Parts: sequence; structure tokens; C-alpha cells
Amino acid sequence: MDMNQSARLTRLLAATAAAVVMAGCGGGGNDTAATPAPEPTPAPAPAPTPAPPPAPVPAPPAIDRVEPFDTGGAAIKSAVAVQRAVPAGRDFARVSLGPVASGALPKKVTALGASEPQIGVARNLPALARESDLSAQLRWTDTGRGTRAAAFSVSSEGAKGVRLGILVRGLPSGAVLRFYAQAGGDALQVTAEQVMAAIERNLQAGTPDEAAHTYWSPEFGGAETTVEVEIPAAAATSSVKLAVPRLSHYVVSPEEAEVRSMAKVGEAGSCEVDAMCKPEVLSQSRSVVRMLFVRDGNSYLCSGTLLNDAKSSQTPYLLSANHCISSQAEASSLMTDWFYRSSACNSGVTSASAQRRIGGATLLHSAAATDTSFMRMNEAPPEGVVYAGSYFGALETGRTLVGVHHPKGDLQKFSSGTMVQFATCSSELCYPSDAAEGTFLTMSWKEGVTEGGSSGSAVFHALGDKRYVVGQLYGGASSCQVPGGHDQYGRLDVAYRSALKQWLTP
Repeated sequence: MDMNQSARLTRLLAATAAAVVMAGCGGGGNDTAATPAPEPTPAPAPAPTPAPPPAPVPAPPAIDRVEPFDTGGAAIKSAVAVQRAVPAGRDFARVSLGPVASGALPKKVTALGASEPQIGVARNLPALARESDLSAQLRWTDTGRGTRAAAFSVSSEGAKGVRLGILVRGLPSGAVLRFYAQAGGDALQVTAEQVMAAIERNLQAGTPDEAAHTYWSPEFGGAETTVEVEIPAAAATSSVKLAVPRLSHYVVSPEEAEVRSMAKVGEAGSCEVDAMCKPEVLSQSRSVVRMLFVRDGNSYLCSGTLLNDAKSSQTPYLLSANHCISSQAEASSLMTDWFYRSSACNSGVTSASAQRRIGGATLLHSAAATDTSFMRMNEAPPEGVVYAGSYFGALETGRTLVGVHHPKGDLQKFSSGTMVQFATCSSELCYPSDAAEGTFLTMSWKEGVTEGGSSGSAVFHALGDKRYVVGQLYGGASSCQVPGGHDQYGRLDVAYRSALKQWLTP
């Protein structure tokens, strides 16, 4: 290497070293030591996300009640018409009875708990007492719709209604029984299967043979009732085995019913309060029905209430009084009138939505100790009903309770008062008791009263914004003449614990 190359190499190494020193100091334009770059400020930690509030814990279902169930909407009357098979004006069998003898009129009812009005009396009908008697009267005709039909009419002079006790020994499959009045109006019908099912229920309940095989027709508010029998064309007319050995003759219409007893005296008076004037109970109003039934050929009135179960299954359970219906034969004869109330407050005009069911009921439980009758209707109630709630928890005296009922079969009425004590009732008398032993609730009314026909109706207890059934009417001394008289209601909670829980909270 020559001297020039060596000098250049020395200068290059020195320059390289200086560059390395500058780079190690971070570079700079002067001789002052470079200030270190500040440490970067760390970003603040994000604020913790607040925990969401705990989800509300739903309140456990109450174990002391069944909630009411509203089917929704207004009461709707079915517009379906039943077509008659025998043309109007056609000649058919007619049987008539004269007026009822005065000695056969209803006697006074004296039992405290038996205050339901008797509105009809039993009458024998010898002309149709045997199957052969009725068979000879029937004139069969081809309907032109694959069936044959025959009809017969029964009149009882002076009757305000006629229910026929049809003794059924045989009906062919597919047969229909149809009922109406010659004066006009809607017809009602049942199938042979429905009739035979009612008879089977009666027999299973131990009802005597003739009573078990008796199907009670509806009535139409007059002295005459027509029965039409329609059978498939292929069925033999000899398979129709019917007789009508007796009927129930209404001596008064349900609307005119009077009851004369120690429990209910006098006619429905001005002290009764129209339920339609009390908007706070219009829901309960859609649960309450007027009941008409037959016992030993005599006809009676009571009230009842449609109850819900815990599943809201819409099973039509009906609560009433044991002294009203206590046998399966009586339950089988049951007719119920729904929305039987005034069209508006104090209108006195029956609501256009009122309608009837004639399918009877299956008696599930009856007990004199609480005067309870508990049934399942064999036919669905109409649209727009409310299945009432029931409360079987503790109830204290001094509580305000309300009732909705059909006094003497009248349009729905309202009562409000105080539960003053617990009681025990037997042998037509009631005695003060306590919550542990008493099986009845004693009511003192402040507004309205109850009367015959109100029997079996519910009394409701308010919890929050809802009302619940806590008892059904046995009897008592209140009336428009004695508004301070006390009334007795069988305790629902006692009946619930002893039997009703198996249906209401299964």
C-alpha cells in the first residue's frame, strides 16, 4: 500500500468513527449532549363497564289463589240457526193437559238453606206414558236430506213454560232431538250421543233407573213445547224408544218467581242494585249464570259462577250450592242462562247477548258441610265469558265483599257488604264460630241484598285490582224488607282443601 492510500484509509476510518459516535448520541447539530426523548405517556386505562343491573326475579305464583281468566272481547251471541226437519204447518201429534189443580201448586219453603224458588210442578202425562203410546203418535216423513223425521207437541194449560221429561230407552246412532215452540223462536237440539252420555252419567252415579233414563227438554216461556226426532233414513223407526210419562209445568216464569220462606221474604224490591250500574264488577258479571234445573219433576232457580283452574284450561267448572244441585240427575237437567243482565244501567231490558246452554253438567263434588256444589258443564260456555278467579287463603272479618247474582231469576244484581264473622250452619240454623272451625262466612249488606234465586251465587274478595271467589250463597235473612239481615256463604277455602284442589290446582 502506498502512502496516499494509507492516508485516505486513516481519514475514512476516523470519519466512520465520528459518524458512529454521533449516531450513538442520537444525532445532533451541535456539541451539546442531546436531551433524551420523554417517555410516552401511557393511555389511561378504560373505565370499567358497570355491571348490568340484575334481572328482576319474577314473583313466585301465589299459592293461595287461582287467577281469573278473561276470554277477551264482548259477549257474542251465536247467529247459527237450527234447521227444523218437519215443515211448519204439517199435521203431527198434539197432546194437551188442563190447568194445574190448586192443591198441586208449590208449598212454602221453610228451610234456611232451601231458599231457591220453585217455579214448576210435576204433572203426569198418561197419553204418552209408555213407549207404545208415543210410537203410535209419531208420523214419519222423508226430509229430503237423507233422514226421516217426526214431531209431537205437548201443551199444559196455563203454563209459563213446559219442560218434558223424555224417558229414553233407545235412539239410533246419528239421531237428533230438536226442541222448539209452535209460537216461533229459536230451536235447540241435542244429539243421540249427548243424550246417551247423560244417561250413562246418571247410571254411574247410582240414579234410579227411570230417573237416570229421563232427559229433560228445555222450555220456551209458554204452555207448549214441541219435540222433533230426526233419524238417518237407514235407521228403523222402531229403534226410537221414547216415552213422556211426566212434565214440569212452570206455574210462574223464571222472571216472575217468588219465594216465601224464613230465609227470603217478599218480592224483589227497589233495594236491589242493577249489576250493570257497577262497572267495577262487569268482569265478574260475565262469570255468573242463572241456573234452571229439575228435581223430581219440579223446577227450580239458582245462581252459579264459572271458575278458572290454575292452568287456565277453559274447562267449564261451575260453582253453586249443594242445596240447589246435589245429585247427578239434577245436574243433568241443568240449563244455564249467560249474560242474563240488563242492556244498560237500570234499563230493565234484557241484554241482546243473553243466551242459553242446555247440555247439563257432570256433578264432581257436593257437600252439605259447606253447601258446595261443583260441576263441569257438558257444553262449552258462550264466547266472551270470564273464568272467575278463586282465593283460598286466610280471610279476616271486617273485609268488604261483593256479590253478583240472580235474585228470583231476575236480571243480574249487585250486593256489597262486610264479612262480620265465621259461622257453622246445620239444621236450618247458623251459629257464630271462628276461622278454625267455622265453615261459613256471615255477610252484612250495605248496598243491595240477596233473595231466592241468588242461592249458589259467589261472593268476591278484592286483592289488588282483581276479585276472587271466596264462597257461595247458602241462605240468610236479608231482604228489601229486612236489609240488615245476615246472609251465610259456604267457605270456598274449606271446600278447596277438602276436594276442589284436585280440579282447580291439579
